Amino acid sequence: MGVTGRAALLAALGSIPVGILEPSWTGILAVNGFLTLACAADCALAAPVRTLRLTRSGDTSVRLGDTADVHLTLTNPGPRTLRARLRDAWPPSSWQPGTEPAASRHRLDIPPGERRRLTTLLHPARRGDRTADRVTIRSYGPLGLWARQGSHSVPWTVRVLPPFTSRKHLPSRLARLRELDGRTSVLTRGEGTEFDSLRDYVPGDDTRSIDWRATARQHKVAVRTWRPERDRHILICLDTGRTSAGRVGDAPRLDASMDAALLLTALATRAGDRVDLLAHDRRTRAQVQGRPPGEILAAFVNAMAPLEPELVETDARTLVSTILRNAPRRSLVVLLTSLDAAPIEEGLLPLLPRLTQRHTVLLASVADPHVAAMTAARGSVDAVYEAAAGTQSQAQRRHTADQLFRHGVHVVDATPDTLAPALADAYLSLKAAGRL
Repeated sequence: MGVTGRAALLAALGSIPVGILEPSWTGILAVNGFLTLACAADCALAAPVRTLRLTRSGDTSVRLGDTADVHLTLTNPGPRTLRARLRDAWPPSSWQPGTEPAASRHRLDIPPGERRRLTTLLHPARRGDRTADRVTIRSYGPLGLWARQGSHSVPWTVRVLPPFTSRKHLPSRLARLRELDGRTSVLTRGEGTEFDSLRDYVPGDDTRSIDWRATARQHKVAVRTWRPERDRHILICLDTGRTSAGRVGDAPRLDASMDAALLLTALATRAGDRVDLLAHDRRTRAQVQGRPPGEILAAFVNAMAPLEPELVETDARTLVSTILRNAPRRSLVVLLTSLDAAPIEEGLLPLLPRLTQRHTVLLASVADPHVAAMTAARGSVDAVYEAAAGTQSQAQRRHTADQLFRHGVHVVDATPDTLAPALADAYLSLKAAGRL
């Protein structure tokens, strides 16, 4: 309970004539006595807050960058009209900076026995689970001099999913996949290593595809058609250790890795391959295995949503052991990690033979576009030093990539905007060459 600004203003205005005409305690009590009685009556007429019934409904998930609608239904079972202001409290990251006061506060007027539904618009600024805090209601009397205040706990959680901005690259990669399958209208045979079927020769076919035995049996020229390997196993491993926490632009490296993993998952699922997910640093943070093709992408997005980088060094030995345990047969292992020299040379590099002798390994890393801009800087002493530092950093990454290549690892090193399509292209190249 408490007085409102209107009551304080009336008390101040009433003190002015008292100070001029009758500056005494009697005058002050005469003015404020009536105000006190009015406040007491206003408080008695204000609708109680504790008896209100509140329920929630609305969205339970939203992609980062989109808006979620969360509805709050209030029922006034009391005999008095509820005139109130309401604050629907959520974590600060549930809104864009500066928009929280307008989005979380509402005015309402509910007659006795009726209900109203309010809508709180959430525009999250980060991934993860956003859980509602208390709903605080301030109920005013008809005069607006006194208010009752109370809070209710109305649980609700909205999961903020990765945005999957790279899905715009999916149609072009699917078109390339159809070319590999030979399902386009051009006169080219499907690329790949698995025999698909025989068909009649048409002008323009590669003569190396002619099946001479079938031609002899059928008395007409027949050619073999091929298709890329299908039903292969792909294990995508997200490194959630300290190197994934480094920010490139406005987001950590982990977010760019997730986006690339989602594009690869969507493409590989359409290509007929089985895809699993593993997020690991010192322990397994998330895992998705054995999902049907129609559920894989949704399961990946849901598992990635609460992931945050951990400020610990990734345990490469445990990571490799977990990969080998989850991929007992030959698979394509996609490591989304850093190309920093120390973690690779001291942690992963000595363990690579255990992986490469059983699996095809593809390592993808997020490069900082600011480093490339630094190497081109000139014009001042500071710019020259920045260019030298950027060049040295790029040379170290190339050296680390060369070491991985000598161990049989395919490396993709690209900026956040180009990592997802580059990883998809590398997958298609391996598929066309029969390296999966």
